[in-house]
Amino acid sequence: MKSLIHFALRRRGVVVGFTLALMTAGLYALQHIPFDAFPDLTGTRVEVITVAPGMAPEEVERLVTYPIESGLMGVPGAEGVRSVSKFGLSLVTVPFPDNVDVYFARQLVQQRLSDAKGALPVGIEPALGPVSTPMGELYQYVLTSDSLSLAQLKTLHDYVVRPRLRTVPGVSEVNSWGGLTERVEVIVDPVRLAGYQHTVVDVHNALANNTLAFGGSYLEQNGERYTLRGLGRVESAAEVERVVVGSHRGAPVRVGDVATVRLGAHPRNGAVTKDGEEEVVSGMVLKLKGADSRKVIAAVRVRMEEIKTSLPSHVKVVPFYDQTDLVARTTNTIIKNLVEGGLLVIAVLFLFLRNVRAALIVASVIPISMLIAFVGMALFGYSANLMSLGALDFGLIVDASVVMVEGFIRRMETHTGTNKQGLFERAAVEVGRPILFGIAIIVAVYIPIFTLDGMEGRMFKPMAFTVVCAVLGSLFLALTYVPAVSSWALREGHGEPAKWMVSLTQRYRSALAGVLQRPQPIVVVSAVLVVIAVASLTRIGTEFMPKLDEGSILITTRRMPSVDLADATRLSLAAERIVKQFPEVVTTVTKEGRPDLATEAMGLFEGDMYVILKPRDEWTSASSTEELVTKLDSALRVVPGLDVSFTQPLAMRLDEAESGIKTDLGIKVVGPDLDQNQAIAERLLRIVATVPGNADVGVEVADGSGQVRMQIRREALAQYGLSVADVRDAVDMAMGSQKAAELIDGFRRVDIVVRTPDAYRADAAAIGRLTIRAPGGELLPLTAVADVQSTTGPELIGHEDAQRRSLVLSNVRGRDLGSFVQEVRTRIAREVKLPPGVFLEWGGQYENQQRAMGRLTVVVPLALVLIFGLLFLSFRSVSQAVLVLSNVPFALVGGIAALWLRGLNLSLSASIGFIALFGIAVLNGVVMVEHLNHMRLSDDPEDETVAGRVIRGAADRLRPVLMTALVASLGFVPMALSTSPGSEVQRPLASVVIGGLVTSTVLTLFVLPVLYAWLEARDPRRPKAHHHPVDAKPAIA
Repeated sequence: MKSLIHFALRRRGVVVGFTLALMTAGLYALQHIPFDAFPDLTGTRVEVITVAPGMAPEEVERLVTYPIESGLMGVPGAEGVRSVSKFGLSLVTVPFPDNVDVYFARQLVQQRLSDAKGALPVGIEPALGPVSTPMGELYQYVLTSDSLSLAQLKTLHDYVVRPRLRTVPGVSEVNSWGGLTERVEVIVDPVRLAGYQHTVVDVHNALANNTLAFGGSYLEQNGERYTLRGLGRVESAAEVERVVVGSHRGAPVRVGDVATVRLGAHPRNGAVTKDGEEEVVSGMVLKLKGADSRKVIAAVRVRMEEIKTSLPSHVKVVPFYDQTDLVARTTNTIIKNLVEGGLLVIAVLFLFLRNVRAALIVASVIPISMLIAFVGMALFGYSANLMSLGALDFGLIVDASVVMVEGFIRRMETHTGTNKQGLFERAAVEVGRPILFGIAIIVAVYIPIFTLDGMEGRMFKPMAFTVVCAVLGSLFLALTYVPAVSSWALREGHGEPAKWMVSLTQRYRSALAGVLQRPQPIVVVSAVLVVIAVASLTRIGTEFMPKLDEGSILITTRRMPSVDLADATRLSLAAERIVKQFPEVVTTVTKEGRPDLATEAMGLFEGDMYVILKPRDEWTSASSTEELVTKLDSALRVVPGLDVSFTQPLAMRLDEAESGIKTDLGIKVVGPDLDQNQAIAERLLRIVATVPGNADVGVEVADGSGQVRMQIRREALAQYGLSVADVRDAVDMAMGSQKAAELIDGFRRVDIVVRTPDAYRADAAAIGRLTIRAPGGELLPLTAVADVQSTTGPELIGHEDAQRRSLVLSNVRGRDLGSFVQEVRTRIAREVKLPPGVFLEWGGQYENQQRAMGRLTVVVPLALVLIFGLLFLSFRSVSQAVLVLSNVPFALVGGIAALWLRGLNLSLSASIGFIALFGIAVLNGVVMVEHLNHMRLSDDPEDETVAGRVIRGAADRLRPVLMTALVASLGFVPMALSTSPGSEVQRPLASVVIGGLVTSTVLTLFVLPVLYAWLEARDPRRPKAHHHPVDAKPAIA
């Protein structure tokens, strides 16, 4: 270190040039690091999406999900497997640790899928979901038109808008939702078909065998090669009608003789409505994992403007959800807080240093350290967001430079020689060790944050990384750049302390003298305050994280599982009309069911209503989001058959991605029997619904979905020489579930399907009358070989690690999450006895909270042990290390009091604030003890008492203690007071640090000198042999 300082002072031009190079690298990094509202809080995961047309949830589970799960269990590095089986869809999710590359994870899953495909039914092909995350749903829009039908709008979106958006760099996928997908329907007439002695299967096979294009290799003739092409595809509906089905009495029977050919649409699994007025077609742009949200959205907007010029004038593309707004608002919050905090820090520097040049030198360290942090973020792949930049404290960054510059000023005030270079070198070397020690403590207190896993790790590791990069950069600058520039800029001179500082010091000396004469009261009071503060922790509410206000609301809607799409759409339009009446609402868009690419396993009875809100200063009927939610909840209760719950778009997607649960609390009932699980879940629901604070309580719907069951009678099959496959084909083809052929028009593909008229498949009785051809040629009704009846069955079947589970869901309002869950757990333990083989798992935000707090209770004490080790290495004294470490409980008093006074819960954000506070509080103590030890080794008057020396030393350290404490706390004041978007996460952290600094500073100035004097009196020779004299203060945040 001495050599580094010597080099910096002898080669000042090199140091300044290198600093400019670092700044250039930082500016370059700033232009290339991604900008987001938040870090990507979803871990590495791979989704396997398998569409199984026509299959009920039970068959999907048994024939599709189980084979895929079995193949994926034990994938190297995977953290488990969870799945949902629904009508026609299996969605399997495989989460991986954060350090696993997503493309490597997909490769592992794909390898296992290749083995599992052999166990799947013929024609079922599992596919991997897009390389995106729930936070990547960054741009959503709707297409509307006064003259085009939903089918035409859907075609326009799928073949014009979507392909062009998919080519935008950084876009992983563009999903379609709502509208109608066109198909050519061959609607057979069962009476005419029976008259010609044919069946639906005959028509289907005729189309499949007569709508082909083929190649015949090539031939060579006269030295030239000719490619052979067989053109047998149909090009229009008219050609479909001319396809020959068979013959009857020697005459050909064509499709047109037994069926009507028309343009129709595939059965829909979802719909989209807007503002309670109409159905629309919606698109969603999914960002590629790791891409820069700001750049991707900007590129999407540009491409969308280009696309609009090629659309018909009556077609409108209206964006309704754009993460640019959230990114911009959170970025403004970050900039506002940092600028205000920086100005407050600079004001304190001017106030205490009373030297404009010195203050400017220290202040210049702030932007340079930030640029160094940007270099680190770019190298390690961190984005600029609310978490990585929002918790930076400029007081922490300038601390080392404050120590260095103040040492220069103090020496220059009394220096009269000509060797200015030597003066700066001696002053820099003198404070170099405590600066290095101070930064080491700051880094040590952030070590626990790097051990966090899951969502909490992804949330706070970027913050810890940025802080560590910035303070390490400030350390480098303090040892090189600051000495070099100071030796140029600072001038020798004599100065006097400010009058207000002189007066304050005199008052402090008098107060401390009184305390040293009667030390027992303040020590006892301090101890009592610590005990009260620790005891009161149990009465502070707990939660995982404060709810971030995204500026929009997402209302999840539920209806009866047996509802059809028409009724679901009618209820959605009614709910939208109610919500749209609120003056705070800009627009509403409801998505029912699932999109074309089934990344979400929602049924027709489920919907997500996006409620886009005006800026808060334009609200008139509500003063807060909580009040608006309460009013919306009351207003929507008038819609019959509609259950609603409230969340926010990103919050819901994150919760769902992390644990498959969209609410604050999810109780998983895991057991082998689905009916038994559901019965237990209903019992738990009744308990949760009676606990104060519950909101949006419900059970994930697992049954109640209408079914028509066809129980095959094998004796009858044997009698007629039929197989189950014959029955399946007859039913599938009559219902239009199987594609017979397709029309091809350029890039456009239109399926051709065969089906019976709606009246012949309207109910169980109609299904029973479907005809099947026996090998002998006779035509049989379905009831001849199967029992057909209407019943109900499961809507979905959820799995956790291949075990069936049911789910109880609840949000929490008006109460903290921790106490709510504790009461629920107590009630369930007392009132519910689980049968053998059934167990409960607790998920949602509560699961994240328990995991994070459990990890912190282990690693925080270890970090304190590390800090104790650093203190012992510095002082070579166990008693003095313990003395300095005693500042931690003193700091707790103020931090806990701040939470109480501001009505904040003990969240993970507040816990991180306590971690940061511990390091700052310890360093406050070091300032005092370090100088008191130095006073002990100086040439004291022989008749000076221990108390007198302690008073004199403590008074000397009053200014640096106050300055460093003010710099640290004022840097957090804008975060603590901000009401801007994103400040909800910063507020608990900043409040804890400010409150803790107030009490730890007061107690450091009074209690710590008392305890030091007491130790001195017991062993007056203790520190002399091992202490390293230091005049200046160690680095303080």
